[in-house]
Amino acid sequence: MAAVKIVLFDIGNVFVHWDPRFLYEKLIPDSDELDRFLKDVVTLEWHTEHDKGKSFKEGTSELAMRFPEYEDLIKVYDTRWTETISGQIDETVHILERLVERGIRVYALTNFSAEKWPPFCHEYAFTDLFEGVVVSGEEKLVKPDPAIFQIAIDRYSLDAEATLYVDDRLENVEAAEAKKMQGHHFTDPAKLLADLEARGLL
Repeated sequence: MAAVKIVLFDIGNVFVHWDPRFLYEKLIPDSDELDRFLKDVVTLEWHTEHDKGKSFKEGTSELAMRFPEYEDLIKVYDTRWTETISGQIDETVHILERLVERGIRVYALTNFSAEKWPPFCHEYAFTDLFEGVVVSGEEKLVKPDPAIFQIAIDRYSLDAEATLYVDDRLENVEAAEAKKMQGHHFTDPAKLLADLEARGLL
């Protein structure tokens, strides 16, 4: 196994806590109704269309036509989208800062809406630390499609075998490993820190 010289990070649920539930639990007090709404209406599959490049205006309008009884709740997914993020994961941000201080090359590859990415970067300063970021909404591709990993490799001249990919979703880690990268399935910052220390990066 090659020594790791580059770390490629996912963003959501690695650097920030993200879940549509954070927004909708404020608006739907009944837990059973909330579960049904997130299972049948504002689903991860529907959300992913925005990560593939669909505008929030188009996505919410289409969904509201399918579920007119939920139109108001659907539309706030756009206007109050920032509330799907409950805050920064400070421990991971500190790890990123330490990697940069050590001179380790750091990049990001994220499933993220192209229209929501710029305001997110404005709010979260840690995004400035990456040497480059591949945003799915700009590429019209989402992980775990191997093509988006290849974009990152080609665009930033990554040595795949010397790159550690960090993501909270196992299928994305496995996709990176299929591209010859090394993988870390993120579950908490302490385990990530231990892995990076074991690899001699920190």
